[in-house]
Amino acid sequence: MDEKTNFYRLSREEWRNFYRNGVPPLTNKELQEIKSVNDQISLQDVQDIYIPLTHLIHIYMKEYESLHLSKGLFMQRFVPPAPFIIGVAGSVAVGKSTTARLLQMMLSRNLKRRHVQMITTDGFLYPTQQLIERDILDRKGFPESYDMEHLLTFLNAVKNGEDNIKIPVYSHETYDIVPDEFETISQPDILIVEGINVLQLPENQQIYISDFFDFLIYVDADPDLIETWYLERFSSLLNLAKEDKTNYYYNYANGPQEEAQDFAKHIWQKVNAKNLTRFILPTRSRADVILHKTEQHVFDEIFLRKF
Repeated sequence: MDEKTNFYRLSREEWRNFYRNGVPPLTNKELQEIKSVNDQISLQDVQDIYIPLTHLIHIYMKEYESLHLSKGLFMQRFVPPAPFIIGVAGSVAVGKSTTARLLQMMLSRNLKRRHVQMITTDGFLYPTQQLIERDILDRKGFPESYDMEHLLTFLNAVKNGEDNIKIPVYSHETYDIVPDEFETISQPDILIVEGINVLQLPENQQIYISDFFDFLIYVDADPDLIETWYLERFSSLLNLAKEDKTNYYYNYANGPQEEAQDFAKHIWQKVNAKNLTRFILPTRSRADVILHKTEQHVFDEIFLRKF
């Protein structure tokens, strides 16, 4: 970690001792169903890592709501409460999608009166055809491959309480935006936004994405480990795609496996590793909590922002 001065560095044991009274609000079967391909997580992880994390989020929410109420009293008017937005960032293949889905389930069950929704920023990627036209298909996932104006407009609409907001749907099977298909966000009390670009600072924007977030989580691991997880996940995706001709990975799944692995290594080195080094890792210090993983996706340390 390079940001030691601004974070409390906590061992797993220290972190879990902060809140030991909670009971995981899901079964192991449910946990395995929501985890990402090739990610590894257990109910012990829920107990040790996520129960204290959701307790901390609840503390932040109470402070957020108190400040919102105080602003209304100051202006002597009723101000409808704005949604609490949680960002989950990190590299490709590090397990941030599992974190986001798990938080959605836990917060929904622990805060039964709160409407909790989740989105991924993949839906704001430009469609493949537009990436080709812009000559940036080989930079998919880099900041310029996202429709940042659309994402910022969406977050602004959520904060302002707009209802039935439609956003594009991204398919990991076709590796593209699904035409004429949308997801609807309907006035959530809590919105979880997961994506590699959640903490990034877009160029030439008056407003940053992070301006809309009230709690930011970064899922971290050594880049060499993440590369291993990425290649393992690629192999798993090939197995899932063997019988599906519409799947982006179908041709790789049914071709020479050595060529497929060489392709995956090329994508990691030329796209994902560069994106991680240049645009994702530099934003890590902006998170409120950093969840650090070691071998086998085991959480070993947690970094809590001081100020």
